[in-house]
Amino acid sequence: MTTPPDSKKTAQTFFWDRAANNQRGKRLPAPLNHTDREVEAVGFPGVRLSVDEADEALRNVADRLAPLRPLLGRDDFNILALSGGAAGGAFGAGALVGLTKAGTRPAFAIVTGVSTGALIAPFAFLGSAWDDRLADAYVGGHAADLLSLKRLGPAIGPALFRGDSLDSLVAPFIDLEMVQAVAREHANGRRLLIATTNLDSQKATIWDMGAIASRGGEEALALFRQVLVASATLPGLFPPRLIDVEAPDGKGGMTRYQEMHADGGIAAPLFLMPDALLRWRELGQRLRRGRVYVIFNTVLDPSPRTTPPGVTSIMGRSFETMLRFSYRQALSVAAGFCARHNLPLLSASIPASFSDFNMMKFETAVMKQTFDDAEALAISGHLWSSAIPTPEPLWRGLFKRQAPTRRQTVADPILAPATDLIPADGVAARLGARKGPDLEEPIS
Repeated sequence: MTTPPDSKKTAQTFFWDRAANNQRGKRLPAPLNHTDREVEAVGFPGVRLSVDEADEALRNVADRLAPLRPLLGRDDFNILALSGGAAGGAFGAGALVGLTKAGTRPAFAIVTGVSTGALIAPFAFLGSAWDDRLADAYVGGHAADLLSLKRLGPAIGPALFRGDSLDSLVAPFIDLEMVQAVAREHANGRRLLIATTNLDSQKATIWDMGAIASRGGEEALALFRQVLVASATLPGLFPPRLIDVEAPDGKGGMTRYQEMHADGGIAAPLFLMPDALLRWRELGQRLRRGRVYVIFNTVLDPSPRTTPPGVTSIMGRSFETMLRFSYRQALSVAAGFCARHNLPLLSASIPASFSDFNMMKFETAVMKQTFDDAEALAISGHLWSSAIPTPEPLWRGLFKRQAPTRRQTVADPILAPATDLIPADGVAARLGARKGPDLEEPIS
């Protein structure tokens, strides 16, 4: 016999839930009347790099990154930038593991990441010794129920799914051992940079994760995780993160505020390095010793098909189109940076022939297939494509010419996306179609 619900208790539960939601919605004000340079994470001064105020902060940034200078003169200065892409992060993870197995994985002086790229970035930064943990994070089945109904948030809340969904996904893989390893590499002059979007100021914030790690202890681990989760938090699906900050009160003290941070891909689909670092007087000469590698954890090329006339399909198709265009635009910006500094740019993205790929499908089988295909491309030497924009007159003189066999030229990533870089007849065809670009001689 079923006991009827107690109407009084049901009403009380409703109002208790509503009160809890209202309490959950409370926060400290944002530091809107302070410049970015004045605002610091509580207990962690000097761990943030402002994009908009990079010129003013140049001297401070240069001092903080001073250990990079001897590194630049000694080794190749390779940069790795990892984009967003949700479940597409399995592509970037598989690519890195495949490069390790092929023995062609570069050493990176700077690793940057946004969104799912932010979650990959620490593993990419620390190198092949962390490949097993990286693979487990993306194909171990931990994300299979990330968007399941059992993780739905309250009816009146800041997002569709609970915030602890991402927390529980990240915590087992980002621990004190990793934070300590990042701190050691930071002391050696390498940099791990993660972008989040400050929804209050509507600006991108770049976090120096090595500086956070160097602080040490549980507080550093907590902020390290918080930044990674914030960068991977898509508003609407998961609640944005409130990060405690402080700024001068004008009386010799500090006032505490909170900033709301979300998916770094909102403000910066991809970023290479802080503008202030790019303005070092001798940086251009040093950069000639290295390369820029970009991994897009999504499909860049258009996928023409008939769009059903329903609301859901139209909205989904529009969102997908907007994302792909923004990523192609980011590739064009990266190519412009490389042209200015006479740097080779090598990019990788999910081929359109990966028919089962969907950035919102976190099924383990689909992510494993994406991982395995990316790994196979890397092992075969067909992962990277040269991404030097055309038409030629626009860039003539910015890159030194090499023999045709030394480099592959592709079409402009925005005006004419290159659909013929990788054949569409499966992984075997992709791997046997042609040899990848020669990576032995940098353009200088």
